[in-house]
Amino acid sequence: QVMLVESGGGSVQAGGSLTLSCEVSGFNATLYCMAWFRQATGREREGVTGIFTDIYGAYYADSVKGRFTVSRDNAKNTLTLQMNNLKFEDTGIYYCVALREFCYRDYLPPPTTTTFWGQGTQVTVSS
Repeated sequence: QVMLVESGGGSVQAGGSLTLSCEVSGFNATLYCMAWFRQATGREREGVTGIFTDIYGAYYADSVKGRFTVSRDNAKNTLTLQMNNLKFEDTGIYYCVALREFCYRDYLPPPTTTTFWGQGTQVTVSS
């Protein structure tokens, strides 16, 4: 059974930090681009970051460059998102996503019908 379980969401003031974690199981995550997407109320879903391997670099949306850092540990089947200097506009539900496609510094593929999703974790940043 495929599972992606996020943790670490919460509420923080602007300028603060949060760390999101995702534990995956039930599939070979090394074959997937592991990513974080977010959905804010009234806004389109956004691909925040994605990583396949460190060799090819990680993709970051312009809105989070320099503030967010993604990492993965294939031995532990985990994906981590360190979020610093959080802004009000970072508020939303963050989803751990497994994309059966390659990604790199300049490219994050869109989700497809074969994409795996976690249940999401809420991040709320107060200004």
